[in-house]
Amino acid sequence: MTKRLGGPRPDSDGSTPAALRAGELVAAVRDDPAQRLRLAAGFYDQRVGGHSIRAYRRAEVAFMRWQIRCGVLSPMDGAQPGSRWWRAVNESLLREAVEADLLFNGAPGEASTSGVGHWLTFLRSPTPKAWYRAHNASVVGGYLRHRDLVPEEGPLERFFMDVALLRVLYAHCLLIQPRLALGRLAMFGQLLGDPRRRGADLFLSLQDVLPDTYPLAESSIEKVLAAENYLARIIDYGVITPRIPQLYRYAADDLDEPRIVELCTDEFPVYAWPYEHRHVWRTDRSPIAIALIRAVVGRPPQP
Repeated sequence: MTKRLGGPRPDSDGSTPAALRAGELVAAVRDDPAQRLRLAAGFYDQRVGGHSIRAYRRAEVAFMRWQIRCGVLSPMDGAQPGSRWWRAVNESLLREAVEADLLFNGAPGEASTSGVGHWLTFLRSPTPKAWYRAHNASVVGGYLRHRDLVPEEGPLERFFMDVALLRVLYAHCLLIQPRLALGRLAMFGQLLGDPRRRGADLFLSLQDVLPDTYPLAESSIEKVLAAENYLARIIDYGVITPRIPQLYRYAADDLDEPRIVELCTDEFPVYAWPYEHRHVWRTDRSPIAIALIRAVVGRPPQP
């Protein structure tokens, strides 16, 4: 059925339920970021139906490397503790993929979450659409399960939690609903959204969107937004933010997770960033370029 190309294998003894074994494997690497990365990358080191799925790992692995570099996955008892929220959300993604891997390779049990079910669907028939549903179901599941940890984070960290979720939902839509994501430029959705290709890194790796240190230095949100690079600002404010409610509604329907809609109020993300500070989702910078790209792309479809 499947053949490993290399990397760590989440072996099962044949009797331990997949969910329990996955929990054990993730717990074993919880305080070792490098081993977390190896376990995550190892999921893709197999051949399914005679074909390698290694190309699908590029954005996920790039994002985990950012997490390790900035320190959010560091042990909580270390000299520079990591983020309990980032560690927990990453662990949700990691555990669900490992459980699906074990089930796919013969371990006993049934999928313990919808995210595991989506990963199994991907392994049985690897396609970009199946990968997005699996990856984003796990990410969203982690966000929802660990919202109680948000208050531990600083205000800027909370802002970037919503930015990261918005970017992931948008990348999902690029491939599956390109007309919603890109309007008149929908023909480029396949090119920009395919997780196996470099174009998707712009939205999925988030290395050029999120800060490179944790916790963030004391700074105002206004200074952080002013420092955003020109291209990112045009994409964020010209293309993505006008579609916020439609993106959340589509993700809720596609992932069969109605609670996603609750993470957006009116036209503003509110998972961690307060609604009363919603002005950050609007800008008066680069008005000509933003107006131009909005005119080219067109208005988002109305609900």
